[in-house]
Amino acid sequence: MSNNKFFGAHVSVAGGVFNAPLAAIELGAKSFALFTKNQKRWDAKPFDTKTLDLWFKNLELSGVLPKHILPHDSYLINLGNPEEEKLIKSRNAFIDELERCDILGLDRLNFHPGSHLQKFGKKVENRDELIDEAELQCLEVIAESINIALDKTKNVKAVIENTAGQGTNLGYKFEHLAYIIDKVEDKSRIGVCIDTCHMFTAGYDIRTREAYDKTWADFDKIVGREFLMGMHINDSKPDLGARVDRHESLGLGKIGIDAFDFIANDNRMDDIPLVLETPNTDIWKEEIAKLNSFCK
Repeated sequence: MSNNKFFGAHVSVAGGVFNAPLAAIELGAKSFALFTKNQKRWDAKPFDTKTLDLWFKNLELSGVLPKHILPHDSYLINLGNPEEEKLIKSRNAFIDELERCDILGLDRLNFHPGSHLQKFGKKVENRDELIDEAELQCLEVIAESINIALDKTKNVKAVIENTAGQGTNLGYKFEHLAYIIDKVEDKSRIGVCIDTCHMFTAGYDIRTREAYDKTWADFDKIVGREFLMGMHINDSKPDLGARVDRHESLGLGKIGIDAFDFIANDNRMDDIPLVLETPNTDIWKEEIAKLNSFCK
């Protein structure tokens, strides 16, 4: 079995962040994701000494390396917000999240790029250009937000997650990710997390060998495989191109199990966190074992 794949899950931090590594041990996980604060609140208390001591002790116990941990920022943050007051609040919260990761000794922070909060024109699905005007303006603001945050922090990489393209969320096209990366000044601190459900419902097929190879060849060409710093491993309730974000357990959704076999044997995904966010937490241990069994 390959030792280069690090499968895990997004674990709970109930009771304190120091419980996350223990939850990973229970699952037999070699990677994990977590929120470093309540993801539905703006504010958070600073970490106290006891919390940090327990975090580092439990992390060592788990054997999971910092590079195989994919923290996720607050859902409230919108780095492309068109309203200045809300944008400043989001930028400050994002800086705080990067600093919290640094305190925990983690080297990457996963985030959703942002939303422009305006309605697209009716012909958006049929347009020829890859990025329309509303998207372009928002992507510029997102890139500026990232540059500001990276300038005020150190060590931690900003890892953009692709989206399903629900509502006015950006990041559903590889071109969006590439545009942001191009505008980020410090390329050593920017990366991408690909969510398989989001990828699929945004219109990128990975169900067959041929479709999988084409989609990832496009990713390599448009974004660049060197920027892949994590993945969310999810099947999808909605159909290909539905632009709706609803995860399903592996093999029970519209993607099917073969795509996850392909991922387990794709060297693009070596040595990065590969994290389940599937809905049935009771079978995470089995899903991780299944993914490991695919590794040839």
